[in-house]
Amino acid sequence: MPLHRSISLLAALGLFFAPLPSADAFGPPPKSLVQQTAEAKLLAEFTRFSTLSDGTVGVAVRDLQTGETQALNGDTLFPMASAYKVAVAGRIFALVDAGEVRLDDQLALDPALASEGGIAWMFNRPGATLSVDRLLELMLQKSDNNATDVLVARAGGPQAITAFVTKLGVTGLRVDSDTAHLLYRAMGIHPQSGSFRQNADAARRANPLLVTRDIRDLPNLAFAMEPQDTATPTAMLDLITAYESGRALSAASTQRLFTIMAHCETGKARIVGMLPPGTAVAHKTGSLNGTGNDVGIVRLPDGRRFAVVAFVMKDSKGHVSRDRIIAEASRAAYDYFLYAPDRAHGLAHNS
Repeated sequence: MPLHRSISLLAALGLFFAPLPSADAFGPPPKSLVQQTAEAKLLAEFTRFSTLSDGTVGVAVRDLQTGETQALNGDTLFPMASAYKVAVAGRIFALVDAGEVRLDDQLALDPALASEGGIAWMFNRPGATLSVDRLLELMLQKSDNNATDVLVARAGGPQAITAFVTKLGVTGLRVDSDTAHLLYRAMGIHPQSGSFRQNADAARRANPLLVTRDIRDLPNLAFAMEPQDTATPTAMLDLITAYESGRALSAASTQRLFTIMAHCETGKARIVGMLPPGTAVAHKTGSLNGTGNDVGIVRLPDGRRFAVVAFVMKDSKGHVSRDRIIAEASRAAYDYFLYAPDRAHGLAHNS
């Protein structure tokens, strides 16, 4: 046999008898039919609930043990409304961890930072202050806009908050405004001077439709399409996951953050609405002109946890319908993570 034929034959035999690549070389093992069916059912439930809105619904959920993520419209941008306060809190706690802020620091209630409602009345008291910790409670538990804007200023402004989020590797979430200027954009006004209350009242007198929109909770379609102060459900999920994992903040700051969020007083009919009584939930809501949001961590009976983000925008059916969508999606995720078969590989699925 010619030498070149022998070499070719040996090479062929070598390839034939070489060990086959392991399954891991081709990625995770294929999902079982049972798992595929469970995932398909969950996503079908998300889609079904979304039909309760005449706007757009985004839902993203994650098993915080395996990392498995399921999402509907997970990469669509939504107005965060007050859900952005989760990012503000993270930046403040990061400053605490860096030794630049203390929770017992007293921050001045500058009248220039007052908007309306909540503790706005306190800003007229000379020398009024509140501790950072109390301001965090007001922001996350009562969604107080005045307390929020004091914290936004101490955080270094919206750009510093976005930089904090970006440094964590979270993409698809941007903070461009404090709450007062977020509301100015929602009203379509750009005042140069005067208090928030003066400017807002003037805008409402000039355009009575602003009052009608607020009373009837109608969507502001132009505002909803703006890229400022938006997040995708997946980006918000990544942020809350970074907190829960301990990757973003110290253990003490992480515990304090979620302890505050566990006493959220808003959105009782949202994530919490259809979960079993007594379920531990730490969450933060957002609401503004046809937008209804909720983001949080839910604890299962066996101690496992999952994160859930539910955003609804451009909806004209009202907050009762939006709340139900969020509650139904959260309950579906609860049942999925509690009862679905073992998901050892944390495979992601987005649609």
